[in-house]
Amino acid sequence: MLKNLLIQGGRVIDPASKFDGVADVAIANGKVLAVGTAPSGFVADETIAAQGCIVAPGLVDLCARLREPGQEHKGMLASELAAAVAGGVTALVCPPDTDPVLDEPGLVEMLRYRARSLNHARVFPLGALTRNLQGEVLTEMQALTEAGCVGFSQAEVTLANTQVLQRALQYASTFGYTVWLRPQDYHLGKGVAASGPFATRMGLAGVPVAAETIALHTIFELMRATKARVHLCRLSSAAGVDLVRQAKAEGLLVTCDVSINSLHLSDVDMGYFDSRTRLTPPLRQTRDRDALRTALADGTIDALVSDHMPVAEDEKALPFAEAEPGATGLELLLPLGLKWASDMGVALPQLLALLTSRPAALVQSTSAQGGPGGLAVGGVADVCVFDPQAPWVVGADTLQSRSHHTPFEGYELLGRVRATVAHGHLAYQAA
Repeated sequence: MLKNLLIQGGRVIDPASKFDGVADVAIANGKVLAVGTAPSGFVADETIAAQGCIVAPGLVDLCARLREPGQEHKGMLASELAAAVAGGVTALVCPPDTDPVLDEPGLVEMLRYRARSLNHARVFPLGALTRNLQGEVLTEMQALTEAGCVGFSQAEVTLANTQVLQRALQYASTFGYTVWLRPQDYHLGKGVAASGPFATRMGLAGVPVAAETIALHTIFELMRATKARVHLCRLSSAAGVDLVRQAKAEGLLVTCDVSINSLHLSDVDMGYFDSRTRLTPPLRQTRDRDALRTALADGTIDALVSDHMPVAEDEKALPFAEAEPGATGLELLLPLGLKWASDMGVALPQLLALLTSRPAALVQSTSAQGGPGGLAVGGVADVCVFDPQAPWVVGADTLQSRSHHTPFEGYELLGRVRATVAHGHLAYQAA
C-alpha cells in the first residue's frame, strides 16, 4: 500500500516547470499532490526532512545495462535497480544486448514485469534493431513498441551493411520510431583504446576519431534521405561534436548524449594498463574531453548518461586489451554531474535539466507509459532528495551495484542522495 509522504523544507528545483524555491512536496497515492503547502486534510504517514538538501525530479539515465537476463554473474535487476535508486535514478533506458537479445515482445514484457515487481526505478527497454543484433533482418518494431520499447538499437554491435541501416531508418521514420545508434564504423572501430600517442606508446590497437566521424556522416546522409529521428549514444570526440552541431543547425531530427566517463577522463587516465579504464567508447584525448564538456554546457549534447555496465571480477582482472569494457556508473551520475557543473560554472537547474527533463523528453517522444522527469502536480511521484555538499569516497563499500569496477575508485566526490521516491514508493533512504 502506498504511503502519504511529505518532503519538508528542501530547495525544490523542477527544470520542467522552471520552479526553484524552498517548498514542501506532498505525495499521495503515488502522485505529486502539491508543491508548496500541503492541502488541508493531508496527513503524512512519513516525513522526509530535506532542510539543506535539493529536492528534484528523479534522474533519468539513457544508458544503463542491468545484465538480466543472461549475465546475472555481472549484475541482476535487484542489485542494479537498487544501485539506481541509491543514485537518485528513477527511470532508465536499457539497451537490448541482454542474453537472449531483446528482439521478441515476450522478452521485453518479461523484463518490464520483473522490473515493476521490485518497486525501484522504472525500466524503459530499447528493442533490438535487427534480429539477434546480427545486422541482417529487421525486427518487428511495431510489436516491440507495443510491448514497451521506446526505441531501437544495435547496442555496441555496429551495422556493417549500410543498406540494412537505410531500411531500418525508412521503416522507423514511417511509424515515428526513434533509432538509437552509437556512431562507430564497423571496420575502424575494432581497437581497444583511442588512437593517439598514448595508445601507440602502450602498444594498444587504436580506434581513430574517423571511426566516429565516418559513421556520423553516413547516419546524417541517411537521415536526410529518410527523415528519420536518431538519438546518438555516447559521443566521444571533438570532431563528432562539430558534426552534430552542424546537423542540428541544419534541422535534422538528431539528439545525443555523453557518458560521465568521457566527460571527466582522457586517455592519459589509463595510466599503466589500468583495466578499469577499458571502456566503450574509448577515452580520447584531452581536447576531445574538453569539447564534450563545452558541448554539454551549450546544449549541443542533450543528456548526460552513466553508461552503467557492470563487469564480473574475473573479466576485469585481465590484461588491458583482453579485459571486458565497462564500469559501474548509476551511483556516480549525480555527483560527477555536480563536479562537471562546478568545474564549468553551470547553474544547478541547468545540470538537473540534463539529468531529468531533457532525457525524459527523449523517452516520452515514443513512450506512452507515463513519462518521468518532472514534479507536476498530478504526475507520477519520482523524486530525488540529495545533499549537494555531502562528501563521500567512491569504493566497494559505498556502491550498491554488484560490480564495483570504476575508474573513479578512490575519488572523493560531493553530492549524496538522502532519499529517492520511485513511482510513489520510498525506494531508498540513506541510513
